[in-house]
Amino acid sequence: MKKLVLLGNEAIAQGAIDSGLSGAFGYPGTPSTEIIEYIQRSPEAEERKIHKIWSANEKTAMEEALGMSYAGKRVLVTMKHVGLNVAADAFMNSALTGANGGIIVAVADDPSMHSSQNEQDSRVYGKFAMMNILEPSNQQEAYDMQRYGFELSEKFNLPVLLRITTRLSHSRADVVRGELLSENKLSMPKDPNQFMLLPAFARVKYKKLLALQPEYDKVSEESPFNNFTDGKDKSVGIIACGLAYNYLMENYQDNECLHPILKISHYPIPRKMVEKITSECDSILVLEEGMPLIEEMLKGYLGNPLNIKGRLDGTVPRDGELNPTIVRKALGLGQFKSNPIPEIVEKRPPALCRGCPHIDSYKALNTSLEKYGKGHVFSDIGCYTLGFLPPYNAISTCVDMGASITMAVGAASAGLFPSVAVIGDSTFGHSGLTGLLDAVTHKSNVVIIIVDNDTTAMTGMQDSVVTGMIEDICEGIGVEKEHIRIFNPLPNKHDENVKIIEEEINYNGVSVIIPRRPCIHVIGKNKKAGGKK
Repeated sequence: MKKLVLLGNEAIAQGAIDSGLSGAFGYPGTPSTEIIEYIQRSPEAEERKIHKIWSANEKTAMEEALGMSYAGKRVLVTMKHVGLNVAADAFMNSALTGANGGIIVAVADDPSMHSSQNEQDSRVYGKFAMMNILEPSNQQEAYDMQRYGFELSEKFNLPVLLRITTRLSHSRADVVRGELLSENKLSMPKDPNQFMLLPAFARVKYKKLLALQPEYDKVSEESPFNNFTDGKDKSVGIIACGLAYNYLMENYQDNECLHPILKISHYPIPRKMVEKITSECDSILVLEEGMPLIEEMLKGYLGNPLNIKGRLDGTVPRDGELNPTIVRKALGLGQFKSNPIPEIVEKRPPALCRGCPHIDSYKALNTSLEKYGKGHVFSDIGCYTLGFLPPYNAISTCVDMGASITMAVGAASAGLFPSVAVIGDSTFGHSGLTGLLDAVTHKSNVVIIIVDNDTTAMTGMQDSVVTGMIEDICEGIGVEKEHIRIFNPLPNKHDENVKIIEEEINYNGVSVIIPRRPCIHVIGKNKKAGGKK
């Protein structure tokens, strides 16, 4: 029984390895990235030849995982919350195909939007798909839930959603390991039509999924991750979900909580436990990260006479992540006794690194667009999104992965000229290809700038799936070869690069410009490894 100090993400990874994992599929996205990175560094994963290569995007990862499950193996899929939007088609349908080998879909939500475009609660997707949902309250549970989740998945032959949040992903704690299990043997589905979703099959599968729901309720009631603790003071009963339970208990390190507590870390919600706490207490305080999912369920559409407090009535803020101080205030316990933390470092916004190739790309682009004014550049998600900030002020939009190209196509169709898209090499591989296909099909008058820094820099230097192939991909999609231009974004190449951009702006059609220079951190990484790329 070896003890390790692990991040929540690392606990998930180690737990999956120890539970007979055969493959991990995903796309890097904070706060989920370290799960697969840990597996990639693991000697045990290397020895077992566990699949651990990044996928092109979250949808392909989910589908690849379904393929491995089809073959009877245990598989982990990882992504951040907005990545689940990308994977939603395969994810929702996987509730009907089910699983052969166990599937855990680990999704890291980002309340407070530390590195995301929105706040989103992945439990809603799990409820929508009618899956079992696991939500660990600490790192040990994150580890333990892998074995439990695979067993649950194989018991019901359905995927399991594991929902975590930023603080659990990126905080460390002691984790006690269990025994290392063998991988599943290769085995085909017993039902040869299990993964066939023609309507005739899908209708039957949906009825089976509905019929399973009472079984889910029973498993949830008996789950080791849900428990009810009685209390003497029944003026308030507390329902705490996942990490919110940890925040609650931090307020009672030195004394006992006198209120009844229902801890929920396995959904669907344990109805009998909920009925017990709501029937015994005068009011209920619901503590949950993200949306007021349980709070709304308790209130019901027709209202509930019970006094339920939480995010909806303002007892807990409607947006942002929870913390022990917010929970303490909701409980009426007053402020923590502590000294103020001195501000050692002045607050500053994020910025492009010194020597970043995107700096000279934006300088050339700004010079090229001076006579047209602002508002002509649609951007995307990556380090280059920082080009919105001073001193560059070079881009106008950032919506979702791949939206730069498609928004530029739409704006060009509306008559905007010039219409320029800026997208990174990794984001282009993730979801830019279909937008480029639309641009070629529509014969759009757009300039698409693929800033190629040879890596997925924003999430920690993961390899890009399109490295070395961008020009061939663009030509294969239908961009004319003479309008696929490459330049080196360096200060001494500024005038030359401006000329290339201006020439392509003046071309009436689809142009692709590739400013290519490795990220300075890639250069440093390669030097450290003693080689060149």
